[in-house]
Amino acid sequence: MMFPSVNALRSAVGGAILSLLFIAGAGSQVAVAQPLFAVVPTSTIFPGDIISSSQVMEVEVTNQNLAGGYTSSVTDVIGKVAKRTLVAGRTIPVSSLREPYTVERGKAIRIMFNVGGLTISAAGSALQDAMTGDSIRVRNTESGVTVTGVVRADGNVEVVQK
Repeated sequence: MMFPSVNALRSAVGGAILSLLFIAGAGSQVAVAQPLFAVVPTSTIFPGDIISSSQVMEVEVTNQNLAGGYTSSVTDVIGKVAKRTLVAGRTIPVSSLREPYTVERGKAIRIMFNVGGLTISAAGSALQDAMTGDSIRVRNTESGVTVTGVVRADGNVEVVQK
């Protein structure tokens, strides 16, 4: 009985595989998947912590079945505040992050009231946490009156009405 040489078998098998690839349409247009990245904490991050660059790193996603909704860039995470505990080595869901508050409850703020060209300001105290553009209740520390206003980017609160 005569056996074909190893090289002859390799040529025959390789040629058959190439033929199948071209028949299947995989010729020279084989798609190469781009690597996916996820951001993971290097140590546990607790709710209310502002995330710094030393607390997170990007890692390549090796499980292609990983559910979406996680952060993929360190720049998307740095400076944000954790809403819940973020465990080291686990992906960070976008829903577990928020922007830092512009005004924090109990902190001293400046209350502004504008009518035409007249601006009245007074010292106040925030009664709740709020971000820029949020409506917030504040107490005038001089009179004790509570008013509602909108938080501005500079941290002042512009009174809408008394």
